[in-house]
Amino acid sequence: MLLGYDPNDSEAGLKLLEDLTTDANQIQGQVLREILTQNARTEYLGCFLDGRVDKELFKEKVPVVNYEDIKPYIERIANGERSEIISSQPITELLTSSGTSGGQPKLMPSTAEDLHRKTFFYNLLVPVMNKYIDGLDQGKGMYLLLIKPEISTPSGLRARPVLTSYYKSDNFRNRRYNRYNVYTSPDETILCSDSKQSMYCQLLCGLVQRDEVLRVGAVFASAFLRAIKFLEDHWRELCSNIRTGQISDWITDLGCRCSVSSILREPDPDLADSIHKECGGESWEGIIKKIWPRTKYIEVIVTGSMAQYIPTLEFYSGGLPLISTMYASSECFFGINFKPLSKPSDVSYTLLPNMAYFEFLPVENSHSGETTQEVHYNGNSGSHPVKRTVDLVDVKLGQYYELIVTTFTGLYRYRVGDILMVTGFYNNAPQFQFVQRQNVILSIDTDKTSEADLLKAVTEAKKLLEPLGFLLTEYTSYPDTSSLPGHYVLFWELKPKVGNNHITAVVDELMGLDGEIMEECCSRVEESLDYVYRRCRAKDKSIGSLEIRVVRPGTFDALMDYCVSQGSSVNQYKTPRCIKSKDALTILESRVAGRFFSKKVPFWEPYKMGG
Repeated sequence: MLLGYDPNDSEAGLKLLEDLTTDANQIQGQVLREILTQNARTEYLGCFLDGRVDKELFKEKVPVVNYEDIKPYIERIANGERSEIISSQPITELLTSSGTSGGQPKLMPSTAEDLHRKTFFYNLLVPVMNKYIDGLDQGKGMYLLLIKPEISTPSGLRARPVLTSYYKSDNFRNRRYNRYNVYTSPDETILCSDSKQSMYCQLLCGLVQRDEVLRVGAVFASAFLRAIKFLEDHWRELCSNIRTGQISDWITDLGCRCSVSSILREPDPDLADSIHKECGGESWEGIIKKIWPRTKYIEVIVTGSMAQYIPTLEFYSGGLPLISTMYASSECFFGINFKPLSKPSDVSYTLLPNMAYFEFLPVENSHSGETTQEVHYNGNSGSHPVKRTVDLVDVKLGQYYELIVTTFTGLYRYRVGDILMVTGFYNNAPQFQFVQRQNVILSIDTDKTSEADLLKAVTEAKKLLEPLGFLLTEYTSYPDTSSLPGHYVLFWELKPKVGNNHITAVVDELMGLDGEIMEECCSRVEESLDYVYRRCRAKDKSIGSLEIRVVRPGTFDALMDYCVSQGSSVNQYKTPRCIKSKDALTILESRVAGRFFSKKVPFWEPYKMGG
């Protein structure tokens, strides 16, 4: 089901969104029929449907699967077998997910048609923003976007991250002019394979065009903050380029040099002096608004694990709204935030019913923080358990669900692994808050600490850092079982709010951290963790004191470099909240500047159910 409209016509876009959300149930039925009609005789679906396209039969016979179930089929295509194994349409490329299987990136099938579907999705973001923010056609957006090199497969199919796929496609490079969505970055700088040259040139273009910038952003909050860190490290050189009208010699990519030179036309010492004054000040608090004074908002994903970056973004933002516009993954683009100016903690996404066929597996959120799923076994499905799923329009307000998708590209009843909570409805389409990624946990004994649990606890503990004048800029963890009882270890990278940010000066400040306050941070984390964790610590004595290891500046940049070297995408990289790789752990351990342990046992008492 391919739809389209003129992205310069915001009223038409809003009308289309009204129609999609009003007719959500009907459209979902059409989507499933279209997918099954096209693919019922593929090798995969043919085993279950024998060419039939009935919805009830589909739900009865086709199993709910995870990546390990479909991995053999995708690997066969990657090794040169025909697309008809899973899709009647040719698989034109494979998309590498940020998730992994057996230490390798997961591969998701994609088709040429799906690029048009993504383009339609991106275009629909524009009328929603125009509804809430005026004048976006009176300037440009400074979006800092990066690509990653492709991975070769035996079949010759390209395997690359979903955003790299889109930026390299004709849909992006030959996109129709949209006066509401003009970038400061030339395409050549976005498509540069050298991420350092790409970032430098994009920031240089953004600085030269500072008076035209109405919005700034990146895909994830972490990527945007890496860009700010890059600016901190290179602003003097950037100012020199602006002052002389000449780009640095180390920028050797011809596409970058030519495209940037067309923007950096002549020396501008006044602009260089103005930027130098702002960047050379005592503090970078509010720096984004100072450098780009016309900016109306920062567009980055700040939901899920990205929420931990909100305080740091707020420090740099100067009060600008933080806007998460969309919910998407390598498997499928899902939904749009219809209220972009809502607080990050209140962000909900409305799933667009034409993007895929959606089902939802009910999840129970117990008092201990654990989730349980209801499984219905149908004898007709052989060894495959059939999950009792709920359709898009039948989800219930306030309930938790795991998202399951059937796509136009060859995924059928696939468990994405995201846990969502229903927060409301827009017409007949439900709205969801992203809760967490399934199975991202720490565990020593019977405790199961999720990514969301850890974020909540760290958020509470880092409040104690404010009197010390430090920001927590990154964190990760791992379960240390090298001694008994095992204990949680958190790695924290801290940054002074004000003062000398030279690495030696920062390390000196870290070495002088108040031990009592850091020990209290450890205790605050433990007090904020769930019932089972505190029971294991206080009653069972099966978990030892939580430890925080403060690391030197740049540690998490080194961790990112390592992960990228192992196949992660620069553009999609998110700091892992639990470290499992020995090599990654060695990187962190080699940069520890201080170690602190909780001195108190967290409070625990037997659970009492309210009446």
